[in-house]
Amino acid sequence: MTATPDADAAEFTGLRPHLIAVAYRLTGSVSDSEDAVQEAWLRLSGLDAAERAGIRDRKAWLTTVVGRICLDRLRSAMARRERYVGQWLPEPIVTPVADGPGEDPLEAVVRADGVRMAAMVVLDKLTPQQRVAFVLHDAFAVPFQEIAGILGCSTEAARQHGSRARRLVAEAEPPPRAGMAEQQEVLERLLTAVSSGDIQAVAEVLHPEVVLIGDSDGKARTTRRVMVGPERILRFLAGLLELYRPGALAAGRPVLVNGDLGIHLPAASGGDGYRDLDTHVQVVSIRAGKIAAIYDMANPDKLTHLPG
Repeated sequence: MTATPDADAAEFTGLRPHLIAVAYRLTGSVSDSEDAVQEAWLRLSGLDAAERAGIRDRKAWLTTVVGRICLDRLRSAMARRERYVGQWLPEPIVTPVADGPGEDPLEAVVRADGVRMAAMVVLDKLTPQQRVAFVLHDAFAVPFQEIAGILGCSTEAARQHGSRARRLVAEAEPPPRAGMAEQQEVLERLLTAVSSGDIQAVAEVLHPEVVLIGDSDGKARTTRRVMVGPERILRFLAGLLELYRPGALAAGRPVLVNGDLGIHLPAASGGDGYRDLDTHVQVVSIRAGKIAAIYDMANPDKLTHLPG
């Protein structure tokens, strides 16, 4: 029986969460992921009936198409990063803190441990070829023979890209995702300390090797360099407490950021000698019960998908 357009659309809708997951792990961009999946649908719907009937496995075919589209996006992103001001972080997937998952495909994506912010930062260290080979093979079981077709290389070369990526990921492997109860306890300690201006209490929740990474592209206020160690971060925080109106840094509301508990800090007016506060989304990585990394995302171009 020949599939109808409605049947094709229904099947594609069912595959959409999977395709979004593939595209996001490959690009680290919500907008690029959605565009790549939409382009894959246009390519599928643009085939004639005989060509569509010749596709034996729609999921595999669409995964390959999305992979090829995302490879092009990754190469373009590499060029954009050369002009980027400060550090580059993946675009966060920010979803509400709720009792159960919603219907948005992005909410299905963030259940996977591999899309937490710390893991996505590691993927950003790979070349486009390494990232495509590693993500498609290790996360989605795409054979290297098919990956070779995407990369335009031999199967052995694709396998080598995946092997190098696997080694780099293992060397930079972030701590595993902490349980939600532990995340909540640590984050509450941090927020309580910040809201009271207790720098010593902040120090007690920071790991000795903690890092702070900000992303703004020069369009908002955050650190432009990676800060390493509690002392530097504490000095930075002490300066912020003087710049912004009292209570501004403690006015955030809890959200899920790539599946981990984080904070959406809304913009706030300054005045009376204080500076205006930009919108921020912050999430932490926890190691041994303490904060090992703080990711502070303030680039407004990456904060267009915040929940209402």
